[in-house]
Order: sequence, then C-alpha cells, then structure tokens
Amino acid sequence: MALLTLPEVLKNTPIKVFGKHNLQNINGAKEVLKKIGISEEQFYEAIQSFKGPQNRLQLIKSGDSTAIYKDFAHAPSKVRATTLALKEQYPDRDLVACLELHTFSSLNKSFLAQYKGSMKFSYKPIVYYNPETVEHKKLEPISKKDIKEAFDERNLKVFTDINKLLAYLRDQNWKDKNLLMMSSGTFNQVDYEALATELIN
Repeated sequence: MALLTLPEVLKNTPIKVFGKHNLQNINGAKEVLKKIGISEEQFYEAIQSFKGPQNRLQLIKSGDSTAIYKDFAHAPSKVRATTLALKEQYPDRDLVACLELHTFSSLNKSFLAQYKGSMKFSYKPIVYYNPETVEHKKLEPISKKDIKEAFDERNLKVFTDINKLLAYLRDQNWKDKNLLMMSSGTFNQVDYEALATELIN
C-alpha cells in the first residue's frame, strides 16, 4: 500500500501532533471528510486544535532540554513508529524509550522476536515486564535473556522490578534527553506526573 503524500498546505498548517504516522492519518481523515461535505478550508481550520487521541504521544512535562511523554504503544509496529516520531521531532536530543510488555501477545515467548529492531531509534532502550503478569496470564515464563535476544539491541536494559526501573531513571542525567514511556498497562500504577517532576527540575 502506497504512503499518502502530504499536500503543501498540511505541511504549513500549525498542528499539535507529530510523527509521519499521525500526518498520514490526518491526510487520510481529510480525504474521508471531503466525501461527506467537509471542505479543505474547514478541515485545516479544525485540525489546528486537534490534540490527538488520548494516551497517544501525550506530553507529561517538558523543560528547557527535556520532554517526557507517555504512549499507548505496545505492538512492535507502534513501538517503532512512536520512537521514530519522537526522535524526528527532537533530532538533537537522545531518546530513552521504555516499553512495558503487558499484553498477552507481547508476553508470549514465541511472539517476542516480532520486536526486533522496533527500538532502534532509542539510544537507551529499556524493557520492563512483571513476571507475576506472565504467571497470571498462564504463559510460558520468559527471562531477561529471552527479551535481549529477541529485541537484538546492544544497549537494551531489562527490568522486572518497577522500583529498580524508577531508580535507574532517577539516576540519569536528563540534559538534552527525552523520556518515552510506552505501555497499554500502567507500569505498576506509576505516577507519571510525579516521576516527570522528579526528573525535570
């Protein structure tokens, strides 16, 4: 399927979302709305206030040289698209991308290989999962080694303890770095606002 070509007017319209996948979706929506009588002028005026779907590339907090986002991404293609979008939006900042494996498929040992290359746009890729969730879903146990081999990222860090993950994040120097937290879960009920306040002084 061919990618949609963005018209020049969309490229020059101030919008609140970013990422090639979002721009393609916006252009596709415009074409659908044309069929029900929405003019391009009406569309371009309205799209400027569109903040995107809830929990998709949602900005939690930003500072002079750091931004912290959360995203509902969990499927391999969504993880790749989201990390690429954030890296392209902030090309001069390093990206720390943290993914929680939470769904039945993402915790399935035979599915893990689908994530290969999905976090290549992060200079510090991190994967978190809770072994109790694996057990609760009655899935075959997975190890940190299984995840590292599947993702095939040289700098990948894997955590199974949320407190150790949060301690690691707090210990980083966040100058000229962004943090992306990706999950369809909650990282064990992490308070994103409180974490962002701790990381951005």
